Amino acid sequence: MSEINDYEVIATGRGPARVPFGDKVAYLDVDLSDRDQINERIMGTDLSWIVHCAAISQPDVCETDRELCKLHNIVASEYLIRAAQKAGARFLYLSTDFIFDGTGGPYTEEDKPNPVNFYGESKYEVEKLLEQSELDYAIARTVLVYGVAHSLSRSNIVLWVKNKLENGEAIRVVNDQWRTPTLVEDLAVGCRLIIDKKVMGIYHISGADYLTPYELTLKTADVFGLDKKLISPTNASEFKEIAKRPLKTGFDISKAKEVLGYQPHSINEGLRVVKQQLDLRE
Repeated sequence: MSEINDYEVIATGRGPARVPFGDKVAYLDVDLSDRDQINERIMGTDLSWIVHCAAISQPDVCETDRELCKLHNIVASEYLIRAAQKAGARFLYLSTDFIFDGTGGPYTEEDKPNPVNFYGESKYEVEKLLEQSELDYAIARTVLVYGVAHSLSRSNIVLWVKNKLENGEAIRVVNDQWRTPTLVEDLAVGCRLIIDKKVMGIYHISGADYLTPYELTLKTADVFGLDKKLISPTNASEFKEIAKRPLKTGFDISKAKEVLGYQPHSINEGLRVVKQQLDLRE
């Protein structure tokens, strides 16, 4: 294990590490859907927290292959919950705005979940498993995360827009869905605050700006100096997606601000952070 700001951190994943952690973070190759591997490799460490952010997060994949989704989103989570119980560790679970039906956003932590697709159902099922457990646990729900991944191996709406517009491609983006987009660094800070303060319960960790994906793409074009004329608004009904998407989610983050001292970047600040990071790679 390697120390990062008073914590010894072990990252896990299936197969070799895809991020060059160096000596900053230790790494374990673990298939979280394999209970024996979890018991053998994770239970052999001295754990104070398990931070669980692994999942199949593509709603259409979850809708078309529900057994695969159950295995990796629900069963694997149940294995980790049991491991945390055995280890006496606290548990931080990353959940999603897709546990809501999208009729009443932005949502508070007290609003009742009502998922409209199987991905949301799978994430909510794990929240219920935690509620039924005897663990000290926290749930960090988040929304439409954007940012820069190592080697740009994972995309998100901001990188997708940037790449399309740089290539001169016209894009259509929905203007009837509402979200509170989240800079990935803000999500990391929110999780760190939960761990530092050892708080339990549910916290909404997202950006504070409430806007549509279409509005987000226009702001992205502005920050990167790209042609907004290539962007046209549309509505969700024009896209033939397998899994239904909630229309209006987004989060009220008042609790996170008051209890944790969480202060996310504005959307314009967040986009500038992404631009600065990408500029440093060139």
